[in-house]
Amino acid sequence: MTRDEALALLHEHTKGDGLRKHALAVEAAMRAMARRQGADEETWGIVGLLHDFDYEAHPTLEEHPFVGARILRERGVSDEIVEAILGHGNHTGVARTSPMAKALFAVDELCGLITAVALVRPTRSVHDVEARSVTKKMKDKAFARSVSREDIRAGAEEIGLELKEHVAFVIEALRGVAAEIGLAGARTGAP
Repeated sequence: MTRDEALALLHEHTKGDGLRKHALAVEAAMRAMARRQGADEETWGIVGLLHDFDYEAHPTLEEHPFVGARILRERGVSDEIVEAILGHGNHTGVARTSPMAKALFAVDELCGLITAVALVRPTRSVHDVEARSVTKKMKDKAFARSVSREDIRAGAEEIGLELKEHVAFVIEALRGVAAEIGLAGARTGAP
């Protein structure tokens, strides 16, 4: 599957702007992780792009990401990609055995938290987000309460990085696609 095909599949199943931007953020983080590990950036990016493509229509634990996995298999997508996507949720029972699967788990929730931190900045820019701000917000259980702090910590551990280093790495990856994910910043104050 090419990136263009993956993007078309995402748009076919995901109409919401927020979930599309999340997919682009996770794609960017996965591409950065692939570069760091000398892995196939295109495949890792596609995994990031498609990990939640079925979520909008199938948001329950019983359906997501199982429905998406079925659709991908029907389209002939490799088991490597399908297994990584299935492994990004602890509820699936699918072990994360590949570096790609571990990376997806490690960046998914973190991308959501970094986005939330950026959106509460006056500038609404990921360029103004620092790792210490994100780790501080992790302690505030009321902030972005749907983001699993436990998964973020476990993900960093699974890929063998200190939490602060991992957060900084993902922030840097998201800065590269800030405009595409709506986090390039907004004008504030008087002209």
